[in-house]
Amino acid sequence: MLYLYGFYKLNIMSGIKDLDILLSAIEPVLDQRDFVFCTFPDFDWGKINQLNPIGFFCEKEGATLIITQKDADDKKIAYQSVYRLISLNVHSSLDAVGLTAAFSAKLAEKNISANVVAAYYHDHIFVPAEKAEQALNAILELQDQKQSLTDYATKPD
Repeated sequence: MLYLYGFYKLNIMSGIKDLDILLSAIEPVLDQRDFVFCTFPDFDWGKINQLNPIGFFCEKEGATLIITQKDADDKKIAYQSVYRLISLNVHSSLDAVGLTAAFSAKLAEKNISANVVAAYYHDHIFVPAEKAEQALNAILELQDQKQSLTDYATKPD
């Protein structure tokens, strides 16, 4: 579908809803940057925009931003924990059922917390920086398990 928004034509593609396809094509990628979640009780878009946030959400207590640790340190912004970002390169539908539950359960097995952001095209998982490689391997394991089951199910007798 083609929608006109302002001066831009946006080609809106629907994502994948089938959980088996999503899990077999999950393709996780670990971003090399460190990220932090920080909060600002007073919303000032002019100041917040200068921080170049990768994520932004307004809550009743204030604005939550996800920015690089470097930006937070350079601007002396307080934060509690440091995270790494794993993006799932499969184009998942916002209406897909079970993807978040599947990778969350896999990460929980490894005692890894997950802060998930679902965007239009992909899901993004913020995991503790010190467990990032372990989290990436867990998601790859989930993908391999699904691919093995799919391969087994489609093999001729």
